[in-house]
Amino acid sequence: MRTERNLTRLDRVFARLDREPERPAHIDVPRMSRHRIALFAATLAFYLAIVWLVVITSWLVRLDWQVMFFRPYQQWPEIHAFLDYYVVLGQRGPTAVMVAAWLGWRSWRQHTLRPLLTLGASLLLLNITVGAAKLGMGRLGPHYATTIGSNEMGLGGDIFPSGHTANAVVTWGILAYLASTPRARRWLSAVSAVVSLGVGLTTVYLGTHWLSDVVLGWAAGLLILLALPWCEPLIARAEVAILDLRDRWRERRAGTLPAPAAPVAVPVPFTPRPTAQEETAAARETVAAARPPRAPVYLTPGPHTPRSERTPVTPAGSRRPPHTERLPRGATASAARPLTGG
Repeated sequence: MRTERNLTRLDRVFARLDREPERPAHIDVPRMSRHRIALFAATLAFYLAIVWLVVITSWLVRLDWQVMFFRPYQQWPEIHAFLDYYVVLGQRGPTAVMVAAWLGWRSWRQHTLRPLLTLGASLLLLNITVGAAKLGMGRLGPHYATTIGSNEMGLGGDIFPSGHTANAVVTWGILAYLASTPRARRWLSAVSAVVSLGVGLTTVYLGTHWLSDVVLGWAAGLLILLALPWCEPLIARAEVAILDLRDRWRERRAGTLPAPAAPVAVPVPFTPRPTAQEETAAARETVAAARPPRAPVYLTPGPHTPRSERTPVTPAGSRRPPHTERLPRGATASAARPLTGG
């Protein structure tokens, strides 16, 4: 007796993964709405305000020094080992590989390059903007500070803003940006906010960043996520160009030739319709031509008999030419002679 095997949860997951990939009928691309523009402007103003407060060595710089002297890693040493691993969630290399693997699988399943191209555009903006700010302001970190109470600006450092924090905001926030449903977008937004907040505070705990570095890193990452809709037309054109290049490469590799041009229509000459008499004559000729010719009578096939079995045929009548002077047998001479008078 044959019994069906009960599918486990893992079997159902793999069965779901083996489904035929299909491109979604409608991809919800975020637009640069007024609400998003207002958030972008507010975040940019906050970014500039943090930079200004650090440049003028305001209360924010004094707060940085107070947190540094507090030394959180000495206050709570029991969580030091865990946070050493947790801070990896903000490193660009490991996080980019993990998120790119997920988005690459999603691109393959949906037959679209938009997830990978969006991730590439966000990381490119992150490297340009945050890298330029780091090199331009040149702030030293807490472990390399030279003067107590100074802002440590312009001394050749690369700590302001925090790259770990900005990378955590962008890398994990891109998952919420590419979410296909509003519910998934809300959940992923909350997860990315918690992860990026934890990564920023972890760098402060480890003493690798000032508190103002982390705050500016949050603002820098949020600016990139809010500016991504401006990059969507360029991402769409890049996707079309890459797919066209792939199709041409496949055709060249397969050795296919371009489709032949459509044949040019040749005009058909006009032929007048034949009359009824011409149609009747043509039909007779066709019937006569289709009828097989009859063989002569003397060539008609029949049963073959040997020469010895053939019955001699006596021709009717005499073969001799007729003679008027000769009398047939049995006739008398007196009958044949003409009568004479006298």
